[in-house]
Amino acid sequence: MTPRERVFNLLNRMAPDRLPRDIWGWGYIQRNRPDDWRRVTERFPLDIARLPSILGVSLRDTRKGVKGEDRNYVDDWGAVWRSLQAGVSGEVENSPLADWGALADYRPPLEMLEHPAEVSVAEACDGTECFRLGEIGAGPFERMQILRGVENLFLDLAAPDENFRTLLDMVHDFYLQHYSLWCLTGADAVAMGDDWGSQKALLISPVRWRSIFKPLYAEYFNLLHRAGKKVFFHSDGMILDIIPDLIEIGADVLNCQIDCMDINELGRNFGGRIVFWGEPDRQRVMPFGTAAEVRAEVRKLCDNLALNSRGLIAQLYWGIDVPTENVMAAFEEYGRTG
Repeated sequence: MTPRERVFNLLNRMAPDRLPRDIWGWGYIQRNRPDDWRRVTERFPLDIARLPSILGVSLRDTRKGVKGEDRNYVDDWGAVWRSLQAGVSGEVENSPLADWGALADYRPPLEMLEHPAEVSVAEACDGTECFRLGEIGAGPFERMQILRGVENLFLDLAAPDENFRTLLDMVHDFYLQHYSLWCLTGADAVAMGDDWGSQKALLISPVRWRSIFKPLYAEYFNLLHRAGKKVFFHSDGMILDIIPDLIEIGADVLNCQIDCMDINELGRNFGGRIVFWGEPDRQRVMPFGTAAEVRAEVRKLCDNLALNSRGLIAQLYWGIDVPTENVMAAFEEYGRTG
């Protein structure tokens, strides 16, 4: 079974020969710990390949090197970031729309849509036997936080006005076009991430989420499904209230912060309705736990979510502080299922 066949079998609820494997944080580890990367991936080959961005170059982006270096940079949409540690994205220091007075003259980076990187994406698709995953990156909620500033956006959400609606429409239109570009490629699926939960609850009420953001996601997911693509979605935090909504509008695969929720409840209520994309606890167990604790964490995932190898991708986040031995232990335990 090829890696691509393995993932499609899982997504179509047919048990593959083993759980498909995936690693997040791979870029930093490949660059800075290449021997560790080879050691892991030679023993545990991955099944999902990230495609290069379909977007063209932004005229605003000042990044010349690797994202996460110790310096200021301006991103694609004009926000100024500060990063103090390699491998960490950093924080926004200057949001271009913190003052609504700047909205009238602001334009999203449309040049990125007008000059897509079609050739590099096609070459990447042709050059792999892995499942081909395109990525949107930060979703509309996170994008609007970056543009407005976090505090400003939450105040906007409490009492949405005409400026908020204008910004929402602008961002949504950009994302529709971004998704439409992916629909024309050989990608098998497209992933988006919006972090909707704190450790204990949603960041806004489920009612407001459903009225403002759920319709946006539904449009994106419909675009992908009509083009024969699968939908991958990520959110950190306690998002139990909106998982049924994500399933309803067509999310095929979900990466979430499982340790914020009751894993038994996740398995009972959503097992067989959506594929879970990992993941072992990235806050405590993967970076600071023993190999035995990592194995126990992975076994808990498999016992509750794998559904006879039909409901779980063997995924983990390999952060800068995660020991290689813990990554090996996780994949060894994942391998006991399927």
